Amino acid sequence: MIIAIDGPAGSGKSTVAKIIALKLNFRYIDTGAMYRTVALKAQCAGVDLADEVAVARVAEEITVDLVPQPGGQRVVADGEDVTDRLKDEAVGRGAAVVAAQKKIRELLTAKQRELGRNGHVVMDGRDIGTVVFPDAEYKFFLDADPEERGRRRYLELKEKNMDVELNTIVDQVRQRDHEDRNRAISPLRPAENGIIVDTTHHSVDEVVEKMLSIIRIQ
Repeated sequence: MIIAIDGPAGSGKSTVAKIIALKLNFRYIDTGAMYRTVALKAQCAGVDLADEVAVARVAEEITVDLVPQPGGQRVVADGEDVTDRLKDEAVGRGAAVVAAQKKIRELLTAKQRELGRNGHVVMDGRDIGTVVFPDAEYKFFLDADPEERGRRRYLELKEKNMDVELNTIVDQVRQRDHEDRNRAISPLRPAENGIIVDTTHHSVDEVVEKMLSIIRIQ
């Protein structure tokens, strides 16, 4: 069984996906971490992220291992654990750039399909139900109002003692939405026959229980 969970930034998809994977004893795979890893390695190598050929070369040469952990995963690139470095804001912005590149999406989609080929996987991202596994048994699309998603991100950054403004974060969320939904390759959208879950006014536990009830009933 493959459970695909897509959605925009701040929708809660990663948090929910980790919990569902833990409850079902499935493997959790965060595909966004793969794009972030490519961006990180390219940035460290001094590669211009707008140079699609050079970025693709980086993606082809690196070895990325997603190591399962209770309630999540660690990311090891070329033997180095880069999990914590992937949380950097600059890496996130870089990931948005490389994720729009055709060659990168082709390379990482192939790797994601390989990771999920044996099933018993909860995979989250932005095109899992539409491109990577369109035939997944369960396809969810989590969403929430941009203001709420921005608020969640703002609180997350404040917990790290970062000096940020709520309005700025909300604007960044809206900008990322625009980029994700309007890119030519694998735009962010609900999958056909996918189940849309609005998380705006619901707690994580409520969302998890709703999704698990759908999985168990069907």
